[in-house]
This record gives sequence, structure tokens and C-alpha cells, in this order.
Amino acid sequence: MPTYVTACPRNCYSTCTMKVQVDNGRLRRIEAHPGNRATPEGPCLKGLSYVERVHSPERILHPLKRISGSGGFAQISWEEALETIAEKLRYFKSACGPQSVLYYSASGTKGLLNGVGANFWRLFGGYTATYGDLCWPAGLEATRLTLGENKHNAPWDLANAKLIIQWGRNAAETNIHQMLFINQALENGGKLIVIDPRRTQTAERAELLIQPRPGSDGALALALANLLIENDAIDHAFIERHVLGFPEFTARAREFSAEKAAQITDVPEKYIHRLAEYLGAIKPATINAGFGMQRYTNSGQALRAIIALLAITGNIGKPGAGWIFANLQSHIFDAVQDPIAFYPPETPDGVARVCISISKLGQDMLAAADPPLKMAWVERGNPIPQNPETPTVLRAFRALEFRVVVEQFMTDTAREADLILPAKTMFEQSDVIGAYWHPYIQLKQKALEPPGEVKPESEIYYLLAQRLGFSEAEIAAANIPAPGDEAVEAYLRKKLAPFPELTLEKLRQGPQIAPGHQEVAFSDLAFPTPSGKIELYSQEAARRWGVDALPDYFEPQESLRRESPQSQKYPLYFMTPNTKNRIHSQFNNLQMIRQVSPAPFVALHPEDARRRNIAEGEKVRIFNDRGELRLPARLDFGLKPGCAAVTNGWWISEGGAVNLLSHGRETDLGYGAAFHDNLVEVERVG
Repeated sequence: MPTYVTACPRNCYSTCTMKVQVDNGRLRRIEAHPGNRATPEGPCLKGLSYVERVHSPERILHPLKRISGSGGFAQISWEEALETIAEKLRYFKSACGPQSVLYYSASGTKGLLNGVGANFWRLFGGYTATYGDLCWPAGLEATRLTLGENKHNAPWDLANAKLIIQWGRNAAETNIHQMLFINQALENGGKLIVIDPRRTQTAERAELLIQPRPGSDGALALALANLLIENDAIDHAFIERHVLGFPEFTARAREFSAEKAAQITDVPEKYIHRLAEYLGAIKPATINAGFGMQRYTNSGQALRAIIALLAITGNIGKPGAGWIFANLQSHIFDAVQDPIAFYPPETPDGVARVCISISKLGQDMLAAADPPLKMAWVERGNPIPQNPETPTVLRAFRALEFRVVVEQFMTDTAREADLILPAKTMFEQSDVIGAYWHPYIQLKQKALEPPGEVKPESEIYYLLAQRLGFSEAEIAAANIPAPGDEAVEAYLRKKLAPFPELTLEKLRQGPQIAPGHQEVAFSDLAFPTPSGKIELYSQEAARRWGVDALPDYFEPQESLRRESPQSQKYPLYFMTPNTKNRIHSQFNNLQMIRQVSPAPFVALHPEDARRRNIAEGEKVRIFNDRGELRLPARLDFGLKPGCAAVTNGWWISEGGAVNLLSHGRETDLGYGAAFHDNLVEVERVG
């Protein structure tokens, strides 16, 4: 059977390299590829489920058009689909301007060919885009402001650490390959500490589990800094040479005693002291923050405070030491590698473009007036259940006159479409991808012909550009490749041309380290900040974001410690963590995954359940002013009291869409989505 080297393009840390075998046009076998040092043990259960995903009988294989009045869909030809879309685009552009069309693209799959979408909409003459990101901007911006660049040590360097702090991160489920290096560090005498309101699978290997109140991480970090400074457990020489703003930061940290932090975080004071002792005494130390804990309205400042712990102890630029959040060293094709790419454009680029907040998508769509939005094109995303404030997002989509969704399956967003176009899988078109945890560039090789009438998105855009009357020369100038494997390869070769170390021929053999990769990040102690130092005091933070120039702590906007209608009515923090069984809203529709993840449930601490007279397995209502879920309860002694937890990614049709309860808010830094500022109550049903 033919064997192809390829890589998983999902929005996941690991971006696994894999070998796939194909027989008679069907995917038969998926195996590990040892050429990727970060993922030598191969794909997870989700990766193995690609065999089902590619050939699923539920996959959309033809263009579908909504049947008026019925809510159902009918198969139509590509001729009718393209003409219908072109007619709508011409009309809306003429009547309201090109910005009346929203182009929504998300992170469902990575690849250089994703850029063809924006190329098309620029050729069209303009569009409404989104700014910000649902995933990680607060942490990206906190890192950029402090260190100057988003990069970290190679994944395998973690084995050299003597102290590893997983802060709001559950690698055993969300980055399973990292556990290999954590285990190596532990076997070499290292210690693992987990900071998380939940007792996760990762915590089972930890020396110490600290469970702060959700959204209080910044206070904990500042108290740790205060203890380190008081105990003189800091690296004076490193601070003198490489840190800006230490005296000012010291004064800020003094405001947060261990006693005060214990009151804020609900962490016993003795554990705060113990963690400070570990940080002061054990080197090299690595802190690895998760994405979930930076999705609060105060989280950018919190992450600045956490990074400061490494700066004042000299744990940056050394093997086994440093800050792990996002490693953009493989993002060599991006015009801009840092979070500025998520901001609204400050200067026009010649395209009539309007930007609306992805964090406040529903609100901004409904508020658009110059011009009002008339149409949406959605690809690589499922915004209705996945964006904050699902009820408003749903209302905004239903207010549009026309909706096109490019999809593989009948998701919640696809169900709202007027026209659905069948999307390719990762095996049906070649592409080049990077990663955000390891440093490899990889070729996602084409291994199968698209089934049915599936067309790659790049081909859809090419055909639509033709239908709109653009010449071949105009389409080529817009960098929209023609249909066919040769044109796609030419597109990829052009992208690879500035990097002679990277060729399609080399990438076909296996993953390649990105040019310029620094295995130990900042080992040269060069920090591309305005001062050239690690900036604990950042004038840019104050100027750009209106926050304190120093890391600071303030309560999240929706918190039990704030006097508000929400805090009086809803006494539980609603947590919506990721799970090993899904990547957000992908994979759980597959039978292979449903065997281990059949239905949603809400986790409650037994004490919270007792107070509400809730027993294991009973149906409960999780609600606030924005919406409700009705799910069975599962009692969990490992969950911090005062919290309720439902894993994110369930569809509305599956009964567990967590953003029915969230509000569209932005983080303090980076225009991220502050989903997790969210209070609820839980009560028995019936």
C-alpha cells in the first residue's frame, strides 16, 4: 500500500507527524513518524479517528441549498451553487458595498493555502473581517510586552527542568506528547506542580496541586514574587543586566502578602509559601501556562505577573528553564509573527475593509450599520456554538439575508446556512503547516482524491472569481491558484522560495526544523523589547491597552468578589475546559470518539451538590441571565468547591453548547475572548 508522510493540521499543540497508508482510495492505517522529536509516539485517539472521519457516511459531499420553509437541505449542482453565490455577491456589493459581506475564518485547520480566502475577498473589493482571536491573544501580548517575542525552548528541552509548573494547563489531555518530556524530567529528579481549580490527569503526577479561585491567578503570582524578593531568593545579577523595572515591580509585589493572596485566591497561605520555596530553591525552572487561564478580563496582566517570576529568578535563556506559552518560531511565513496581527488595522492596505471583534461577534454583527451586514461566508469554524454569547451570535446570523458555510459535517453553523459547500479533509490537498509548540515545518501531503463533489477551498475561490468576471491575469495576480495539484504545488513552492533549506522534496520525507530556530529561547539574552531587556515595567502596555505599566491584579469583570447583580444571583464559577476527546467542536460526531465521550455532563463538587440536594447522575439546570443547559450531574471531589465545569465543544444539537451561558467580552490585553468571566447557578430539574 502507498505510504505518505503527513501532519495533523488541527488547532492543537502537538501538530503530529504521521505516516498514512492508502489502499484502493481509502485510508487504511495511521502510524507514528519518529522524525518529529516532539511527537515520536504518534497521533492521539482523535488522530486515529481520521480513518472514520474521512469516510464517514455523515460527511457532506455535495453542495446543499436550504429548502425554503422546511429547514431541510437539497443537493444542488456546483453550477447552481456558484451562480447563486456570485449573484448574491454582485447584488450586495452594488447595493451596500463589499463590506456588507462578513468573511469569517477560524482555526479549524492550519495551512498556507488558508491565505487564499483573504486573497479572494481582497480581489472582490473588500469585506468585513474579524479582529482578535478566541484562543490565546492575552497571553501572546503579555509575552510580547515582557519578553519581546513569542518563543520558548524546544519541547524536548523540558526534560532538563528540575521544576515544572503547569499553570492552568492539563497537558495529559490537551498536549499528551509533552507528558513524555515531563515524565523524563521527573525520572531525573525533577518536580511537577500543577495550579488548576480542577484535579486533572496531569495533577496525578504532581508534587503539589494548588487550586486557586478562577480568575485570581495574578494575585497568586504577585504574592509569590513578594515572597521571593523578601526571602532574597532572586537572581540579582540577572536582574541587573536583563530586567527593566525591578524596583517598581518590587513595590507592586509588596502590596500582595501571602495572607492577602490567600484571601483573594482561596489558596491556603502555607501552600503559597511552599510554592515560593520551590521557585526560590530549585533551578532550572519552567512555567507552562495554559490558554484557558488567560481568557478572563484580567488575564493579560496576570500572565505578565507570572512571567515576572521567571525573570526575577533568572530562569530565562537557559536549558530546562523558561516560559512556555506559544512557540511561533515556525511561523516563518507570517508577515507579522506577534499578536499585533490580531489587532484592528491601524492603516488601510488598499482594501475597503471593516473589522469587528471576534469576541463580541454577535453584538458587533447586529450593530454594523455602515454598511449593515447582509451576508456571511464561514470556513474552518463553527462560530454559533464556539463564539461567546451563542444566543446573540445565532440571532445575528439569522438576521443576515444570505449565509454560506464551507463544512465537512452538519454543524450548528452549517444548519443555519442558506448554502453549504462541501469541504476537503487534510488528506485531499497538499499544504504546508507550522506549529505553535514545536519548531517543525511540515508538508500535509495529499493522499486521497476528494470524494463525491468535494472541492478544496482554493478551487472554490478560483471558480467563484471566474464566475464574478475576473480575468485569469487578475486571479493569478491575486495569488489564487488554479484547480489541480500542479498549481497548488507552484503556490507552495513560491511560499517556500525565501527559505532554501525548505523544499517540497525535503518536506515529503518528513518534518524540517524551521530556519533560525533557537532551541533554548533567548539563550543569547537578546530581548526585542523597546529597552532590550525583559520589561516588568512596560510603557507600551499602558499606552496601547490602558492598563498599569506594571503587572497588576484586579477582579475579573464577572466575579463573586464584585458587587453586581450576577454575583448576587449566581454563586458558581462556570469553567469550560478542553478535553482530550475533542478539539473544541471537532471529532465528537464520530462514533469512535462517542464511545469514550457519549454525552455532556456538568461536574460539581459533592459539597456544592449536597447544598442543592443534587445526587450523582441527576438532571440539573445550569443557568444565568443569558441561557441555560440541562445536563446530568457528575460529582467530583477533585473540583474546587464553588465551581461548575462542562467541557467545551459540544454542539447545540448535542445539548451542551457552553457559550449559551457566556458573554461577549474582551481580555485586558490582545483583544482575546474573556469567555471565562462567567457565573452560574445549578439546580435540580423536577
